[in-house]
Amino acid sequence: MTNIFHLPLQLPQEELFETIYSNNNILIERIVSTGQTTPPGEWYDQDRDEWVILLQGEAELSYADGSCLKLGVGDYVFLPAHHKHRVGYTSSEPACVWLAIHIKQKS
Repeated sequence: MTNIFHLPLQLPQEELFETIYSNNNILIERIVSTGQTTPPGEWYDQDRDEWVILLQGEAELSYADGSCLKLGVGDYVFLPAHHKHRVGYTSSEPACVWLAIHIKQKS
């Protein structure tokens, strides 16, 4: 058994992505952010739908249409495939702990 809130004593400089479960259609991962953001001018444009919940910390997502979403503990969002978005802020104290579920739509 593993605890989603058990973090390494020394977190890396970059975001930490850990696969919890994966098969051809689904990827479940824990993401730990400590102040990282999407580089200016870059956007996530993912091939899979994503449902993500923020379990710890604070974060902000921005969308290509100019809208912005502030997330706190327990907030979750569904991001359809190819819905361009970026991470504009993640707290470092405490670190952000995300649970992300990526879903590949069947053809």
